[in-house]
Amino acid sequence: MLVHNSLERAAEVARHFANHDCPVVIHLDIRVADPARRAFEDSLKDVPNLRTLSRYACEWGTWQIVKATQAISEVMLAEFPEVRHIFLASGSCLPLRPVAALREYLDARPQTDFIESVATGDVGWVVGGLNLERFTLRFPFSWRKRRRLFDGYVRLQRRLGFCRKIPPGLEPHLGSQWWCLTRQTLSAVLEAPERATRDRYFRRVWIPDEAYFQSLARIYSRNLESRSLTLSKFDFQGKPHVFFDDHLQLLRKSDCFVARKIWPQAQALYDAFLSDDPAKTAGGEPNPGKIDRLFSSAAERRTKSRAGLYSQSRFPRSGWEGAKTAAPYSVLQGFDDLFEDFMPWLSKISGMRVHGHLYAPGRAEFAGGETIYNGALPDTAEIRDYNPQSFLTNLIWNTRGEQQIFQFGPKDRQDILPFLASDANAKMFILSGAWAIPLFRANANFSDLRREAALMQRVEMAALAQFDKPWVKARMRKWSLSEFLESPMENLQHVVNELGPRHGRALTEVPRMADLKGLGKFLRNLRNQGMQPILVGDVPVNDDLQNTSTRRARPSLIK
Repeated sequence: MLVHNSLERAAEVARHFANHDCPVVIHLDIRVADPARRAFEDSLKDVPNLRTLSRYACEWGTWQIVKATQAISEVMLAEFPEVRHIFLASGSCLPLRPVAALREYLDARPQTDFIESVATGDVGWVVGGLNLERFTLRFPFSWRKRRRLFDGYVRLQRRLGFCRKIPPGLEPHLGSQWWCLTRQTLSAVLEAPERATRDRYFRRVWIPDEAYFQSLARIYSRNLESRSLTLSKFDFQGKPHVFFDDHLQLLRKSDCFVARKIWPQAQALYDAFLSDDPAKTAGGEPNPGKIDRLFSSAAERRTKSRAGLYSQSRFPRSGWEGAKTAAPYSVLQGFDDLFEDFMPWLSKISGMRVHGHLYAPGRAEFAGGETIYNGALPDTAEIRDYNPQSFLTNLIWNTRGEQQIFQFGPKDRQDILPFLASDANAKMFILSGAWAIPLFRANANFSDLRREAALMQRVEMAALAQFDKPWVKARMRKWSLSEFLESPMENLQHVVNELGPRHGRALTEVPRMADLKGLGKFLRNLRNQGMQPILVGDVPVNDDLQNTSTRRARPSLIK
């Protein structure tokens, strides 16, 4: 056992093994304070088949861990000649099955070494580290304590083309630090004539405890199974999972003999597994793959969360949120300018929640004129504009199960547009140039209207440009005002059909269109005053909109 903290738990586990006729040799990190070390040794003095030594400071990823492992292995081989298999564990390990089950399992496989040993070219689980380069470069600096020197020295070696020579006959392999080797294989590794050369080589390998025995066992083992009998799971960042009391059933399901890392205060785990009751610790063939699906699901939930739900850990990291919103929703632009009482009509015909302009300057116009909406979401502009994206994601999350529809336009706050364009749940139906209708019907000076029209067009052009980006995921359907007026009912039917499959029936009731008589002349006057309403399209000056809506396009031949 390699022990450096949680000494009371390590002593409890060591005593459990020793009391079941398994000799135990413990290396206690030399950095443990003298009073704690003496108390630990005194607590185990009454155990006859247990030895302790303290020689090295076992810092993560350093050669000292291998030295400590060599030291306790030599003591085990020298003082306990009856031992056939040597099982390496840590102070945070916990046996999951009776020692008798482990003994029976190894008795049936007397010549088998259990050590994860994978060729560097086949390793797919290294996270944020080095594969073959850890064997061909030198690593004299601590990755944790002297990170800048570590990274700088790696860059220097790469720039100079430095490459260490791998000792003859050695093929680098990687794997878990926690193994179970036969006496024959372990003694061959430690007594090999080439040990001094190999030790000098591995002393400058990065994280040698994951490579030393894993590589050398390949040379001497008669029957090697590339797997560990210890359950050790790592997250997406390469950090080990810690098991707590609520993981009791999960650990039983794995059928492994030992698990790490166990939280020292997980009293229920220690009570359950340090028991001789077979009903509490029964199991079959060790198979950590049984719970891999649960760990994969947990990693996905941790990194991406649920669709549209943001947690504190992911919120600052753009792109880590998974789906941006919890459900599909639709955004309509310009339709409430062209049709009168459009929102009540659409709500009736679709059966959905149809809001007004959620991003209007004054307030969020919730459906039904509500001031407080689902989830205590207020219509206050100050709160909404503090974080427009969160306002929308909260609205969609709080109304899961029913699709939301809201209006948008160039007069609204535009900060939300990049979010809408990047959200795969968004459906955009844009009627460009519809802002000209309220201006045409307004009773104001024409010079003021011209300036307002120029501003609206600039804002709308900038909004449409957002949807031309390569990263856009939203679905968009766009018409110019003149294009829509060519066949308004057919286009309106298309919008209703797209809102949801169950609304694909023919319209029997349509909203009333605004009176557009004189719109063509208004647009011509804008052109004459130097403002070109290009987003509106070609609206006829003679106001023959009825004929425009029924005319059919003729086919053209383009040479």
